[in-house]
Amino acid sequence: MSERLLGIDPGTAIVGWGVVEGADQALHLVDYGTIRTPANTPLVERVTQIYDELNALLDQFQPTGVGIEQLFFARNVSTALPVAHARGVMLLAAAKRGLPLREFTPMQIKQAITGYGGADKTQMQQMVRLLLGLDSIPRPDDAADAIAVALCYHQTLSFPLA
Repeated sequence: MSERLLGIDPGTAIVGWGVVEGADQALHLVDYGTIRTPANTPLVERVTQIYDELNALLDQFQPTGVGIEQLFFARNVSTALPVAHARGVMLLAAAKRGLPLREFTPMQIKQAITGYGGADKTQMQQMVRLLLGLDSIPRPDDAADAIAVALCYHQTLSFPLA
């Protein structure tokens, strides 16, 4: 059965998104991009814009599932909190539509895409390019990361949701 999966790389200034579609190993990239919010904009306006634009993407692409990267901030709590708020509205947008939602740690995504949980950004981007048969690495990095989330989701389709 063919699945259309939306992957999200959360942020407040830039949210990466990528849509892949297919069954088994026959996957193709549908589209990708970013949601960008202006610097120095109040958080409430940023999360509202993210929510609205994400809903427009959900309307446009009609995914069968949504994958999102979990937050991992070892040092910067002041960055983590606004991103957590933005991530909350992303989760809400998917949940309000009843879409299956899976969350992945950076290590899980790296493991699924490269076979190595400690892979670096370049290795990840090259594997995204190779797995989807692309001529070049998708840009910006946020979009490539979101595509990797969607690919990770696809890798876990045979596993039941917890």
